[in-house]
Amino acid sequence: MSSVIGQEQVVDLATGTVRALNAALHEAAVPGRWVVRNPGGAHNVAVGIDGAHDVVVDGHAGYYCAGMNQHATVRVRGSAGVGVAENMMSGTVVVEGNASQSAGATARGGLLRIDGDASARCAISLKGADVVVRGSVGHLSAFMAQRGRLLVCGDAGDALGDSLYEAHLYVAGTVAGLGADCIEKEVCEEHLAEIEELLAAASITDMDPRAFRRYGSARELYAFKVDDAGSYR
Repeated sequence: MSSVIGQEQVVDLATGTVRALNAALHEAAVPGRWVVRNPGGAHNVAVGIDGAHDVVVDGHAGYYCAGMNQHATVRVRGSAGVGVAENMMSGTVVVEGNASQSAGATARGGLLRIDGDASARCAISLKGADVVVRGSVGHLSAFMAQRGRLLVCGDAGDALGDSLYEAHLYVAGTVAGLGADCIEKEVCEEHLAEIEELLAAASITDMDPRAFRRYGSARELYAFKVDDAGSYR
């Protein structure tokens, strides 16, 4: 059930459906502000938006919240389940709590900000988006990340950046272990500027860019070497 309160379109999922919510967001011709009440951990909330809407999910969201987002700003005032902002193309997604596995998976553009912790495989197969985590991330984060940037203000679990391509990884805390072909790299002035940019985008003002360490691809795993051609099968 939805209603208009002031300048807001309010949708109550205690009486309405996610399907109706998403259909209304897709059909709205003029960008507006939407408030989703009583999400109750429902899956697929605010997916596939293709407009500059401002959407507030007032509570916890389930799987794939804000997936395939384009142009919209989606704020979750709670925690989010598996695959939040999966395949995001542009816009901004903010999770004020924690995020489950595969946050930002395959995201191609935009910004995903997680104010708490993110579980395993955060930014898996990242393809160009920025992911900023105020807390820590679990194992296999940035697995097969191709492009984009992951900045973690806390710690990172084991196998960070496993099979990494050209994404940029920054971690302020401890790293339990690096994945295949991921190495620590020097932090130069250009990287400090990049860290400052990400912190500013995520409205984080209490972190020193110099506290972060940089990780990237050794470029050994995915590079074809003609001298080793006989060993490829």
